[in-house]
Formats: sequence, structure tokens, C-alpha cells
Amino acid sequence: MKKLDKLILRSFIGPFFLTFAVVEFILLTQYMLKYLDELVGKDLGGEIFAELLFYFSLNMAPVALPLAVLLSSLMTFGTLGEHHELTAIKTSGIALPRILMPVFVLVVGVMVGAFFFNNRIVPKANLNAYSLLWDIRQKKPAMNFKEGAFYNGLPGYSIKINEKFNDGRSLRDVMIYDHSKGGANTTVILADSGTMYTEYNDNYLVLELFDGNTYVEQSDGGIRSSTEQYVRQNFEQSKIIFNLSSFSLERTRKEYFADNKMMKNIGQLNVVTDSLRQHREKEVQMFPPNIEPFYAYFKADTGQVKNGFRLLDKQLERELPPISTDVANGAINRARNIKSFIESYMERLNHARREANNYEIEIWRKYTQSAAILIMFLIGAPLGAIIKKGGLGVPVIISIIFFIIMYVLAILGEKWAREGLVSVGLGMWGANIILLPIGLFFLYQARNDSSLLEVDFWRKLMERLRRKKLDSI
Repeated sequence: MKKLDKLILRSFIGPFFLTFAVVEFILLTQYMLKYLDELVGKDLGGEIFAELLFYFSLNMAPVALPLAVLLSSLMTFGTLGEHHELTAIKTSGIALPRILMPVFVLVVGVMVGAFFFNNRIVPKANLNAYSLLWDIRQKKPAMNFKEGAFYNGLPGYSIKINEKFNDGRSLRDVMIYDHSKGGANTTVILADSGTMYTEYNDNYLVLELFDGNTYVEQSDGGIRSSTEQYVRQNFEQSKIIFNLSSFSLERTRKEYFADNKMMKNIGQLNVVTDSLRQHREKEVQMFPPNIEPFYAYFKADTGQVKNGFRLLDKQLERELPPISTDVANGAINRARNIKSFIESYMERLNHARREANNYEIEIWRKYTQSAAILIMFLIGAPLGAIIKKGGLGVPVIISIIFFIIMYVLAILGEKWAREGLVSVGLGMWGANIILLPIGLFFLYQARNDSSLLEVDFWRKLMERLRRKKLDSI
């Protein structure tokens, strides 16, 4: 049996690593496309891109593992069935659950490892990834002087270079509008030629101009008129130095991002969740004393507050004397104030509940993403034994279908949990709870050598149903 176990494990491990790499690449590409506009044109360098891709690949791993296990299970046992190896093993008296056992043990190990990875490594990867992404967003695009076009990337200046030489430094026919002091373009610089280079570790850009003129507008008190004049100053050489500190990538302290729920492990998330729920309970208890001042002539009935706030309306059983207009308007305004206060209070409480639910969702996510690995194996392995098709054809289609089902159910459950329509635990575990019976059903069918997915099975089933219908007539 050890040789058989090794054979099955070798058949599984190869497709598993292959499919995991493919799925990771697809998910990472799809995720990075969201930030593509913020990354291009900033001259980040290969190291920054590699660092960002590495951190986000760690973030994608818990999502990629269930799909990789599903697809590799389908491919492995579909190939064994297609080559009649499963039939030969069963003929020797070995049941299907025993055949699945070595891969099952391996998948359980992957599931446990994925949980610890998701709890310890992913929060640190998220902290590094999103802090780096923030710094990239703050970095200005790299300077790109195009011939014959104005460049406005330097604050306070518009620069046009009509000709750039191949050495990357020499320039010809330079025009600069200087509005660094505010207002319109009161200073214009024209130069026949020049050179451009950086100094002090690329922190400063030096623009050295030759044989030019500077035109400075003379206006009366900053007000432009038809009689305005320009003062011309000739120069043989002039230097303009620009500070490029805003064009460099400056790293922000990671501690500033550590409060986000994606950067915390289960222990830290539990602390924040408990704190938020306690804060909400205090807000609920403070409702009666906070609403009491709105009632000038009697106490507000705030007893028996259930499921939030419920003010009990009371009807007077005796006829009231006539009410003056001023009194009526005052009562209406007071009622509107009470309504506005209750609505804002309820909104604040709902926000506190959603925040607490968001942190609790992150707690359960670390469990459900790991458990989904085992669920996908229970679906993929017996289903591969039933369909008896390996390769990347039918298994890919089936994997995509079940992954979409799991993804939609997970998103739906998470939304319901966030809004408090269901408990957070039930909302997060809903997808796995629904898919688990499906996996057990496929396992039962595969154990009994069912032809569930074969055309002849459904043709015979429809024939029997039609015959029963005719007999009943």
C-alpha cells in the first residue's frame, strides 16, 4: 500500500503546484490591474515592483489554494479514471475512500498550514503591501520632457523644450513660464540652448541655460492693463534649480497602517471586536439619559428597549383643551428634534455594529478560507473519479463553476453578516455548509461507481420516468 500511496501522491503533487501557480498568477494579475494607473509612469524600478508583487502574492495565496486543490484533484483522479487505473485498484479490493486517503491527509496538512499562514503571514504581508502602495500613490510621476510640448509637472513652472539631443543632457530652444509666485505668467525665459542634469543623489534638477532673455512683466499693483510693459534682461548663462523631493519614493512608517483589520491576526481582531461591541452596548445604555432633555413636561418612556430603540406611543383618553398656535408649533419642532436625534443615534449605532461585524468577519474568514480547501477536495476528488477525464479541459470548466458558486455564496453571506441580517458566523460559514453536502454526495456516488455524469445514465433515467408516466395513464 505504501507504493500505491506514493504513486497517488506523486500524481497529485505535480498538478497541485502547477495549478496553484497558474491560479496565483491569474488572481495576482487581476488584482494588480486595479492599481495599474497608479504604478505606471513613476519610474519605480524593478525592485519596487518585485516587492509589491511578492507581498500581494502572499495575500492571494489563501484565495488561490481552494481552487488549486479543486482543479488538481479533478485532474489527478480524472486521469487515473481515464487510464482505468482506478478500476484496476478497485478490482484488487481497495475501496475508493482508501484510495483518496493519502491525498486527503496531505490536503488536511495544507489546510492547517494555510490557517497559520493566513493568521500570521498574511497580516504582515498586507501591512507591507498597502503601506508600500500608499507611498507609491504619493509619489509624483517621473519627469518626461517631450519635444515641442509643455511640461507642467514641476510646481510653478511650465517648460517647453523644442529639441533634445541623444546624450540626454543637451537642449535647444527652451521656453519657461515662471508662475511660481502666483498669478499669471509674469516671467518668461527664452534660451537658445541649455543642459539638464541632476545633483545630490537625484534630489535636485539643474537646468543650465545659455544665450537667452528673461522677460518680466511690469504691472500696476498686480492688475493687468493694456499699457503693461515687459522688462527684458539678457544673459549668457543662467541656472534654475528644482527640488525633486516630491518625485522620490519616501517610505511611511508602517505603524500608521497597523490599525486596519487586514493587518491584524485573530488575537488582535478579537480585542478590537470586543471593544467595539462594548462601546455599542454603552451607547445603547446611554440612550435614555440622552433623550430625556427633549421631554420638557414628562419623562420619556424608554423602558423595555428591545432590538435597538422603541419609543412607546401613548394616547390620551380624555379630551384636551384647545392648543394655541405657538404651543402647537413648539410641539412640532420638539417632535422633529426628537425624530432627528433618534435617527442620528440609530445611524451611529448601526455604524458601530457594522464596524464590529467587519472585524469579526475577518476572524471567521481565516477559518473559512482554510476549511474551503478541504471542501474543494471533497468535491474535486470524487467528481474526478466519476467523470474519468483528466487534462485541462473538463476539469477546468467544472472547477470554474464550483469556484464561482463558492465565491458568490461567500460574498452573499459576508454581506448579510455585515448588515446584521444573519449572525456573522453563519454568514461566513454558509458557503462551506452548503457545499459540504454536495462533496459528500459526490463521494457517495463515486464510491458506488455511479455513472451520474454520463449521458447514458440520464438517458436511461428519462426513459424510466417516461415509462412510469405512461403506466400511470
